[in-house]
Amino acid sequence: MLLLAGCAVPEARLRAGLVNAGLPRPLAACMAGRMVDRLSLNQLMRIADLPRAGGAESLDRFLHRVRALGDPEILAVTSSSGALCATGLAR
Repeated sequence: MLLLAGCAVPEARLRAGLVNAGLPRPLAACMAGRMVDRLSLNQLMRIADLPRAGGAESLDRFLHRVRALGDPEILAVTSSSGALCATGLAR
């Protein structure tokens, strides 16, 4: 039970951060579910803390902002999760 609770908080924070960054809720939920298992807690917090965008943002613009973080692993996981979720290939 504690393991499930430990994963739920970072995923919820990341999901909220992705929505705040301008991604649509369904895309953010899908991406967060994939990313929480692939990135460290520190990396997840860096993404969740991206500044708020001024409205709905395209995945390409969001990835441009993620690239500015300077972490190749964050970029790789975020872009692959975004692509799989946007195309409906992610579960």
